[in-house]
Amino acid sequence: MSKPAAPNPNIAWFRQAAPYIHAHRGRTFVVAFGGEAVADAAFPDLVHDIALLASLGVRVVLVHGARPQIEARLKAAGQELHYANGLRITDAASMSSVIAGIADARAEVEARLSMSIADTPMSGMRLTVVGGNHVIAKPVGVRDGIDYQHTGEVRRVETGAIRPHLDLGHLVLISPRGYSPTGEMFNLSAAEVATAVACALRADKLIFLEETAGLRDGRRRPLRQLGLAEAQALLGGRRRLPDETRQHLHGAIDACLNGVRRAHLIDRRIDGALLLELYTRDGIGTLVSAGGYEHLRPATIDDVGGILSLIAPLEAEGVLVRRSREQLELEIGHFSVIERDGLTIACAALYGFADDNVGELACLVVHPDYRHQGHGDTLLAHVEERAREQRLERLFVLTTRTAHWFRERGFVPGQINHLPVARRALYNYQRNSRIFLKTLT
Repeated sequence: MSKPAAPNPNIAWFRQAAPYIHAHRGRTFVVAFGGEAVADAAFPDLVHDIALLASLGVRVVLVHGARPQIEARLKAAGQELHYANGLRITDAASMSSVIAGIADARAEVEARLSMSIADTPMSGMRLTVVGGNHVIAKPVGVRDGIDYQHTGEVRRVETGAIRPHLDLGHLVLISPRGYSPTGEMFNLSAAEVATAVACALRADKLIFLEETAGLRDGRRRPLRQLGLAEAQALLGGRRRLPDETRQHLHGAIDACLNGVRRAHLIDRRIDGALLLELYTRDGIGTLVSAGGYEHLRPATIDDVGGILSLIAPLEAEGVLVRRSREQLELEIGHFSVIERDGLTIACAALYGFADDNVGELACLVVHPDYRHQGHGDTLLAHVEERAREQRLERLFVLTTRTAHWFRERGFVPGQINHLPVARRALYNYQRNSRIFLKTLT
């Protein structure tokens, strides 16, 4: 028999992306990026990735910043920059430079989105980019004795004017400026605009493309996901965060509290970061979610296929006893799973022997890509809690490979006569599994 060819990494990536292509089609994403991205030589690559999103059926709203473009205009005009509490003070003299800087950034974005170049994702593609006075603003006013003059904040977003364009497949481009009902123009924060637009549209995702390396934990490992409580604790804690990240994290929390399902903070300087975040299971940025991205729950009949895929390699190696689909369907009520964005990444089962006040922990498996991240401990704690709820006093487990793991978690060696009579009769002497017991407190 010929040896099977090694899997092609490109095919594997495409297969992994396929569920997300289906899931994202028809969804509304608000993508925000700064003027630094617009000025970067790599900006055409980002535009190509945005165009690819649109071609895959994503309803895209772009919100661009213009800080470096505005600062360049102000400097050329010999005007000074004034900030207070992280906000630019926009006086009447500098307003013309602000308008020109925003126009410079917007023109560059529109020009790039209008290109159709061979050998790029935009080859043969024509995007219709639309804009308008979709953001109604009001002045920040006077705070702590400081008059911010023409610096404003979002009052409301005209979603009725945006949605028809998205329905037609148009890409909506929004600049960091807003208009009052009296005709005044205000300089706005792009992050605030993006957050307000996402909330008003009840977007499926709010995506911030950052100029920083991204959030990391205490061991300098990337923070891949945060629940709302974790994000709020991080924002309110003593840890120093870059101003941009702090602003984006605040926007992500606001969005998730106001109907947006998920928000993402991504280092836009990584080539293809937008696609890697949206079309791979683990992403490359930080996900902030009001709901669970990864959660532990009782298994259902729909999880049979996922559990079989998870345990099949270990069955082939002889680590686990083989279970047929029919057997697993009958026993599915004993199982719990950890699901990560649609993928079953871990499972465990509890079989209770009520007459003996003892339970069997079985089939504890973690996907190879997610080992050493605490999922086994999470499942063990869950099974122990389920056993206590059933008034079981002890757990036992049979294992051929993982004796040390269980011993480190309070299990002690046992003998066959420690097993319930019903389970003792099924013991496979050929496998010679070791028996471990744990008393539940």
